[in-house]
Formats: sequence, structure tokens, C-alpha cells
Amino acid sequence: MTRAKRADTPASAPHVGDSHDLIRVHGARVNNLKDVSVDIPKRRLTVFTGVSGSGKSSLVFGTIAAESQRLINETYSAFVQGFMPSLARPEVDVLEGLTTAISVDQQRMGSDPRSTVGTATDAHAMLRILFSRLGKPHIGPPSAYSFNTASVRASGAITVERGDRTKAQKASFQRTGGMCVRCEGRGSVSDIDLSQLYDDTKSLAEGAFTIPGWKSDSQWTVQVYAQSGFVDPDKPIRKYTKKELQDFLYGEAVKVKVNGVNLTYEGLIPKIQKSFLSKDKEAMQPHIRAFVERAVTFTTCPECDGTRLSEGARSSKIKRISIADACTMEIRDLAEWARGIKEPSVAPLLDALQQTLDSFVEIGLGYLSLDRPAGTLSGGEAQRVKMIRHLGSSLTDVTYVFDEPTIGLHPHDIERMNKLLLRLRDKGNTVLVVEHKPETIVIADHVVDLGPGAGSGGGTVCFEGTVEGLRAGDTITGRHFDDRAAVKDSVREATGALEIRGATANNLRKVDVDVPLGVLVVVTGVAGSGKSSLVHGSIPAGEGVVSVDQSPIRGSRRSNPATYTGLLEPIRKAFAKENGVKPALFSANSEGACPTCNGAGVVFMDLAMMAGVATPCEDCEGKRYQASVLDYHLGGRDISEVLAMSVAEAEEFFGAGDAHLPAAHRILERLADVGLGYLSLGQPLTTLSGGERQRLKLATHMGDKGGVYILDEPTTGLHLADVEQLLGLLDRLVDSGKSVIVVEHHQAVMAHADWIIDLGPGAGHDGGKVVFEGTPADLVEARSTLTGEHLAAYVGG
Repeated sequence: MTRAKRADTPASAPHVGDSHDLIRVHGARVNNLKDVSVDIPKRRLTVFTGVSGSGKSSLVFGTIAAESQRLINETYSAFVQGFMPSLARPEVDVLEGLTTAISVDQQRMGSDPRSTVGTATDAHAMLRILFSRLGKPHIGPPSAYSFNTASVRASGAITVERGDRTKAQKASFQRTGGMCVRCEGRGSVSDIDLSQLYDDTKSLAEGAFTIPGWKSDSQWTVQVYAQSGFVDPDKPIRKYTKKELQDFLYGEAVKVKVNGVNLTYEGLIPKIQKSFLSKDKEAMQPHIRAFVERAVTFTTCPECDGTRLSEGARSSKIKRISIADACTMEIRDLAEWARGIKEPSVAPLLDALQQTLDSFVEIGLGYLSLDRPAGTLSGGEAQRVKMIRHLGSSLTDVTYVFDEPTIGLHPHDIERMNKLLLRLRDKGNTVLVVEHKPETIVIADHVVDLGPGAGSGGGTVCFEGTVEGLRAGDTITGRHFDDRAAVKDSVREATGALEIRGATANNLRKVDVDVPLGVLVVVTGVAGSGKSSLVHGSIPAGEGVVSVDQSPIRGSRRSNPATYTGLLEPIRKAFAKENGVKPALFSANSEGACPTCNGAGVVFMDLAMMAGVATPCEDCEGKRYQASVLDYHLGGRDISEVLAMSVAEAEEFFGAGDAHLPAAHRILERLADVGLGYLSLGQPLTTLSGGERQRLKLATHMGDKGGVYILDEPTTGLHLADVEQLLGLLDRLVDSGKSVIVVEHHQAVMAHADWIIDLGPGAGHDGGKVVFEGTPADLVEARSTLTGEHLAAYVGG
């Protein structure tokens, strides 16, 4: 075979295909963006900076990533698109040069009780296949090792038709699952305190139930029991016969007629288990969660010892390790165990499993275990878990979009994250990062700074160029880029101490430590070193302790800052008093709601497991209220105009004049104190970033009465300029006589502390020890820990 000769041609102009090296955005108006135009270089790392609420996420996620997803969806046939969400085109004039976008955001992972790190990353699925092939004794297919699959057996007669003949024959069916029958794959069992469900001295007619939301006139709850015919509604519960009590508490599900409607009656215990215990506790509203914590005690399942698996699944082993043992191991130890399995018949499977486990270690999550419930991961951990499937990907020319990937990371871990971002870029991908930390901004090839302010005060591009240009520029980010908090010359004296003795929660190793009271204490250490276990697991929550952890604010699209903080209550009452009508008229969830959208402001089409589609309500134009309600005014504004105000505007509005309202003003002051002055009162909670939700919780809890405040990473989502404001807030809390304990990685907060407790030296089983106790100055001078080294470098020590 001969090869055609290639004629030498002189160097020519670049190929036209090489000219598409920019993502061009022209005239973007999503949310608060004000006709933003920007050119973003492809195959480079671009960081988007600016104060919280300046429009970073609106540009990156709401415009670029959203349009990429919409265009991909349009490549499918009309039939397939019929089953997909119909995404609206973002408000932008021109978007050119887009590539496939993969978004890795801060959203918590599914909080289903059976969702774990292993099930969320396919690592558990690969382990199940491995054990089904190599496990001894062999117990069945991969489903036999799944705690989400129950064993099923059935037998009976079936009818088989062949030609013109019909024949009945016996048949049986069997599916082997790995679910523990006692706890149904949850790993824990519950015991219910009946005294928290009802007052047995009362009858149902007298309002015996003490369950939240169970009102006497509700036919779906109380009336089902009262009109069931199984119990006497006028007899006190303690006087029920044995049969009545059995039917009342454990009755089988049957149909009953209540006020002419067919409803299902079942015993109180199974109803409570389905209504409350099948849901993740952290996903519940605060008052419901408080009820569950009072009424229900969760203990490790005695049958499976918390492994969630059946006895058969636990008995099958590879190299003396069962799948339950493998899932409880730290992932870095599991990776070493898997490396020791040499079996050619499953070599491709082992390679894939090894790559996934090594990615966990590489990304700094080697201290996790595969049986860790997904709902307990912090926002930063969840985001890094989502990154794992992309690290080994062969795809190139993809746009990766990250939302503050350094959240929850110790300065030591940020270096590792930076290397991963650069690795994705160096494979030929475009990497877009929304970020506040200077340590990550500094590695950018290109920087886009939005602002100058937040909300309506932002939405414009203040700077576009290199990191050096940003430093020299006169933007808020540029001015604060090299800010460094100095270690305090003098620290406050403790007024007492909270003694922790023999703490062993999670990876803690019998830790003994005295936490000073009356001062600002910062607990530090690398991710996974045991900080949260020490603070949240060893300091009892209760009277006098106000804890603001990283659990997300849950709420529907109807929830907003006004409803969450309790601000709407005094506002509704003030409107009602001023206009001589009922307060319920000024609730979009009650009598004042627009009848077309039921007060949601949007008409929502639910598409089952896919994202729903929301379109603004045409009748109320998204204002959520009936037109007649908007005729009532307070201080010259109607209720929809008040909810459209920012916190800063509302603080001024309710601070003086005709609308002077001290109860509302106090709540608004707290929101402004935590740096949320730009938020609008009616903005849906579902649109807030993780950092904004954290500070909203902080503002709400600042109104609680307590002597000890525990804050988990309050700098999350804060711009460099806002950190100083937070430090002032912490100082005011301490100076007012409170004790403040902060779990934090930000060096500015460490430097500002009166006392530091540093845990480590590593993560997981390499951590769990107190490696330093003392003042920040002592830590900087000693440089004896990773935290000490980074803090010394930060303050220039």
C-alpha cells in the first residue's frame, strides 16, 4: 500500500475553526444583571468575583449554564422533548461560543434516609457487583447486597395461552434483596413516646392530640379517628378497652367514610411512622423537627447493627471483609483493600472502583466512608462528591461551572482544590468559578468582577482582566484583595469554662478540653479532623445554647426571608390595623392569595422526577395577592411593594414615619447586621445561595435568648469586604455578655479570636485530637500545626 504524498504548503492563516475561542455574552438581564456584556476565554480558568448578591451566579449559572442546558435539550426529538422540562431562554441578547456545561453547585445531596455517599457516587453499585462475583459464600446477584432492595417471594397459578389452548400451571417468583427487614435499610429503629402524641386524660372530642398540625376539625387527621367507629370520640383515651387501644394505635389500614368522603384509617403508630419518620429529620420545619425529637428516639438497629443489610449480605466476604465492613471503612483504607484484590475476571470492574475511590482521596474526602448518609454532608463536601465523576472523565472542551468550591476547606485543602481546577483546565476544558477566597482567585487566567454593590446596587461588570489588574484596580474586590487581619494585641479574659471530658463522637479520641466562656473561641482544623463532632456532639443543645449549624434552610418556593424570620407577622398585623381588616388578607398563603396561582406568584407545572416549569401568573403579574388586597396601604405602600423592598429599604421604611414598626425594625436590623441588606423581603428561599441561607439563619437565631452561641462557618459565601462586618457582629455578641464558639477556616476569624482550639493533625482516623489550645499569637509563634503555619503566613508572621 502506498501513501499519498503531501505537498508542502506555506504557512497559511489560522483555520477558521480555531477562531471560536471566546464565550460571548451580550446584553444579559437575568435577575439583577444590567445589560451585562462580557467575553470569556475558552480553555482557561475564569473566576467571577464580587460581593454577595452582585450577580455572579445570575451570569454564570442563570445565563451561561442555563442556555447551554436549553440548547442541549433542543437537540432531542420533539417526542423526547415532550418528557423534558421546557426551559425558557435566559434574558440575553447574544450568547455565542457555548459548549456543553456541567454545573457543580452547592446544593445538598438527597436527604433520603437510604441515600449514602456510596449510592450517590456509584461506588456502592460497583462493590455490590464485586461481592456478587467474588464473595464467599455466594448468596446471589448484586441486588442481594443492596439495602434498598427487599427480598420478595411469591407463588401461585398462572394461565398460559398457546394457540387455541389455555393451560393453568404453578409458578413461583423470588427476588433476593439485601435489606434488613427490621429497619428496612435505614440502619436505625425508632421508639415512640405516646405521651407526646396525645393527652390520655382527654377524649378526641376534647382535643387529645398534641401532634403539630393536627387540628380538631381536620377530616384528614383527627376526624378520621373520631368518625372511624373503632373508638368512642367522647371517651378519654386512658379509658379505652384493650381492643379499642389496639385499633387506635396499631389498626390495619381500612377505608372509612368521614363527612361523606372515603378516607383511609390506620393505627396512630403506623400513621406517625409514615408521616414523620420516613422523612429526613433535617428536612423538616423547625417545629416539626422539635416534635419528632421529643416524641421519637432513634437507636441503632439491633438486628443489623446499623449496617442496613440482611444477615446473608453480611455473611458473604472477600479477604475476610464483608460489604458492610467495606462500607464502614474510611475510603482511603477501602482503596488500599481494593488494591490488594488480584482477580483477572473482574479486572475492568476493579479498575473503575479503584479510580473512583482514588478520586475521593485526591479530592480530600478520603476520611469519609461509603455508608455516610448523604444528607449529613456539608455543602462543600457535597460539591466535592459531585466532582468525583468528572475527575477521570475523557471529555474535553466542556465548560465546568463551580459555585465556591473552597467552601468548608482548610487553607491546606484549598491548595489541593486549586490543583484539581487547574487539572480540569489543562485537559482542554473551560472552567468557570464563582469564588470569594483570594487563594483561589489568584490562580485565575481571567477575572470578571461584578458589582459594585449587591441586589439593585450590583449587576454590572466592574473589572475584566488579569489578577494583577484586579489588584491594581479600584473595585471593592481589588481594594480588599490583600486585606489581612492582624492578630489582636490583647485578648479578652474568660469568665468561666465549659468542660468537655472523654469526647468520642465520630473520630474523636477521648478528647478532654476546656472551652473558655465569655470570649470568642474559634475551633479550627483540616476538613474531617473532628471540629463539628467536638462542638455539636459534645456541647449539649438546650437551654442557653443557640446553635447555628450548616444544615440547610428548607422551604418551598412560597418561603422567603419575611416568612422565615417571622418578619411578616408584625407587618401583616400593622396592615390589618391600619385598614381595619383581617391580617389573613395579607398572607399569600391564606385568604389574600391570588386564586389563579394560589399565592405562589407563578403557575407551576409539575413534571414528576424532572424539573418543573414555572411561568409568572398572568392575573396577579407575580405579585401573589388578589387585586383587592393591593388597595390597602401602609405608609403609602401596598403589601406586594413592601415585600419587593430590600432589607435596607425596609429598615428605613419601618424605622420612622407613618410605617414606624419597632417589632419589624428589630428583625431588619439583625438581617442588615449579617450583611443581607440587599436581599428583597419576598425573594424565594430556593433562590438564595448557601452563604445567604447560613446568614439568614444566623440573623434569625440572634433573636433567641441564650448565653452560648455556636456558629458553624459563618463566613461561608461572604465577600472579603463583608468578613470585617461579620467580625464586628461577633465582637458585639461577646461584648454583650455572650459566649461565642465558631467552627471556622477563615484566617481573618482565627486572627480575631481570643482563644483557638485546633484539631488534627489530619482527617478521619488521623485526626480527632486537640493539637493546640491557646491564643492566636501563641499559635502563630509556635507554628506547630498546619493551621499555625497557614495563619502565620496569612498575618505575615
